[in-house]
Amino acid sequence: MIHVFVGPTLPASEPVLTAPDVRVLPPARHGDLFDTAIQGGDTVVLIDGVYHQAPALRHKEILAVMGRGAGVIGAASIGALRAAELAPFGMLGVGHIYTAYASGEIDGDDEVAVGQAPDGEFGALTWPLVNVRHALELARSAGVLDGARAAGLLEALRAVYYPQRTWAAVRAVCRRRGETGFVGWLAEQRSQNRHFGDLKRVDALAAVTAALDRAAAPDRPAAPSLVWETAYFRRWSNAFARTCVDGLELSTEDRLVYQQVFDPAFHERWSAYLEHLSQHPADGPAQPLAGQLARVTDGELAADRVFHPTADLRDVGTLTLLLAGESPQDRQAVARYAGAFAQARRSRPGFSAAAVSEEVTRELLLSVWRCPEGEFDAEASARGLVSGAHAVSAAKRLVPGFMEETTWTEAARGGR
Repeated sequence: MIHVFVGPTLPASEPVLTAPDVRVLPPARHGDLFDTAIQGGDTVVLIDGVYHQAPALRHKEILAVMGRGAGVIGAASIGALRAAELAPFGMLGVGHIYTAYASGEIDGDDEVAVGQAPDGEFGALTWPLVNVRHALELARSAGVLDGARAAGLLEALRAVYYPQRTWAAVRAVCRRRGETGFVGWLAEQRSQNRHFGDLKRVDALAAVTAALDRAAAPDRPAAPSLVWETAYFRRWSNAFARTCVDGLELSTEDRLVYQQVFDPAFHERWSAYLEHLSQHPADGPAQPLAGQLARVTDGELAADRVFHPTADLRDVGTLTLLLAGESPQDRQAVARYAGAFAQARRSRPGFSAAAVSEEVTRELLLSVWRCPEGEFDAEASARGLVSGAHAVSAAKRLVPGFMEETTWTEAARGGR
């Protein structure tokens, strides 16, 4: 399967994108490469990506998908930039723009940046500098401009902020500099070929073609099986981990937090998980948990107060241990709470988990756990939530849904 992340550079209706086994996806953003549909042996073609309105795709995410056995090709836009940066690690760059980045001829993100239509169609509304450069080079070759005039126009157009570099702005800048001949020539070329000067398009088509050729090659080498694991990457992978259970598409992290908050037996599950990690370490020999604990605390503290691992929610064994007490009703509740949180975000512009009251969340946890204020940190730690502050942060996503379904606030006030 070939997974093509594309938007302004090529329309989804482009014939090359309708080939069998080509999956067309919107511009890539942070988290997209955690998609479990991207498997070993597949090819990812990274062309367009977001960077202004949402977090951009991280380098470690590209390295990780290559480590899972997928090939990654970059071209034309952010794909060319990332390919130039990650070529030493196995990412394949294609096209003129990639070559320019790799050689150091260009180096700015703004070289490929464009303003996009706000209607979800991802159409380009502005001219990227790489296309401006190419059009000026074509004009020089045609004898319309000399080198000095072309360089002057490039600097003038570079000074226009990328979301404002429309065709109208290009014409206005050129006319202000007295280059009406170039404006007329360029308009004529564009009238004959609406893709005239579009170097990004040329490179994007070349990248998809390269992916199709790669898929057709019977003896192409497998991608190296590498692991790119950091604490940051673990948090990212957990945040984007999803599972389909009972016909429900659920955030795996939401499922875990729900159990940490509501399962009265979760202390035992977390203890079993810590013991499991001691017997199956990621590196080094297995060591009994009690022995490790005795060496660092003289037995004065419980294991959960000393060891705070970040669970790998991609690991089946981990999920089996931590979600052992989960019921179908729990999963339905997770789905309802996720829906309530999403509805709150839609109905309240700017709403996020950070906007949920810490005091309200803390009261919710104290009520559900039925623990005194002074034992709040210890209870949170025993449930794998590190501390009361971390527990409050993790539980905030549950609050809108919980408040819709219960009268916990009144019950809490009446009972304490």
